[in-house]
Amino acid sequence: MNNCVVGLQWGDEGKGKVVDILAEKADIVVRYGGGANAGHTVIIGDIKFALHLMPSGAVRDTTACVIANGVVVDPGTLIDEINGLAEKNINLDGRLYISENAHMVLDYHKLEDQLREAALGKNKIGTTARGIGPCYADKVGRSYALRMADLLDLDTLKEKLAKIVAYKNKLFGALYNAEPIDTEAIYNKCCEHSKVLSPFIANTTEYLYKAIDAGKNLLFEGAQGALLDLDHGTFPFVTSSNSSALGLGPGCGVPAQHVDRFIGVVKAYTTRVGAGPFPAEQDNEIGDTIRIKGHEFGTTTGRPRRCGWFDAVAVSFTARLGGVNEIAMMHLDTLAGLAELKICKAYKVNGKETTFFPGNAADVEAAECVYDTLPGWDEDLSETRTFDELPENTKNYIAAVEKIVGVPVTIVGVGPKRSQAIFRD
Repeated sequence: MNNCVVGLQWGDEGKGKVVDILAEKADIVVRYGGGANAGHTVIIGDIKFALHLMPSGAVRDTTACVIANGVVVDPGTLIDEINGLAEKNINLDGRLYISENAHMVLDYHKLEDQLREAALGKNKIGTTARGIGPCYADKVGRSYALRMADLLDLDTLKEKLAKIVAYKNKLFGALYNAEPIDTEAIYNKCCEHSKVLSPFIANTTEYLYKAIDAGKNLLFEGAQGALLDLDHGTFPFVTSSNSSALGLGPGCGVPAQHVDRFIGVVKAYTTRVGAGPFPAEQDNEIGDTIRIKGHEFGTTTGRPRRCGWFDAVAVSFTARLGGVNEIAMMHLDTLAGLAELKICKAYKVNGKETTFFPGNAADVEAAECVYDTLPGWDEDLSETRTFDELPENTKNYIAAVEKIVGVPVTIVGVGPKRSQAIFRD
């Protein structure tokens, strides 16, 4: 069976844990979009893995890992992750495949990200400053883009870099009065990256087609969340790729018809990092409580996340957008101790009530939430291992979400560890 795991909110939903658990029965885990701006956390026993580019299945030593063409790869970050896994006795030799067509994030992309955000001032988008947007922009522009395959031909790479850096220096100097970038320093880094990464670079689309023909079990892993999708999210406060399930086909070359099950991951509440509309946000004591109890600080940036009630209007939309069959609800344990819980079931926009997520970010910004209020629970859920053991109020909360969203909740997270996931038929 082939599965695809995607986030249905603004990222940070807990996809890493879900992918890690499902990877036990997968032959190959495929990361198909995003870059090092993603942060997937996997906890095994007392060991915590914070992965940014590597598929979450990497921690299982029998699972092959594919970084597909839709990912923008920061070679230095990827090497750091490979070395970090090796220090924990996880070897990737012979089971890591990096698409030759994946584009490279280099130092000038990060610099451009920083310079642009600083110039925007109070109107900044709130990027992670990892160079993701500028790299995707170069990809679309084509003339100044470099791909992983370029690490296999260093002489040609040097020629390309000279042209690209000359252009970037003119651009950054004119727009931002920035100091010139050193071409030689970037090239030398690329040479070092090539030594480590060249053995892993491959035609991953061909590899995946052969795996499908051989009846292998594939697990596709999305990055960020569907509300950050470039085309369908809260633009311009989005990421630079199709972070919904719609990014699967272009991101790895495998059409959705080969996926048996799309699993959408949500938190039992909602969080967001950076700027952008967030109708259900609780910038108050409730939000602070959720942030502290849920350890809501970014895996990639460490930034505190904005927190609020569960937004079923948004999740109903993203579930339909991705053809989601099942929902995995994480962080349910975080809500223990709150006397009342609220679920946003509709928006009021310009005096009119709607249950469909607006396509315009300004309308999302202006939306007022219409809530259902449910009683909370005080019980600690961390030791709960079956659905029947959950408190009645917890079950009622899940049922209320299912009714509004229209998709069954089949996985419940009650803590960060593998063992703290409840599977419900």
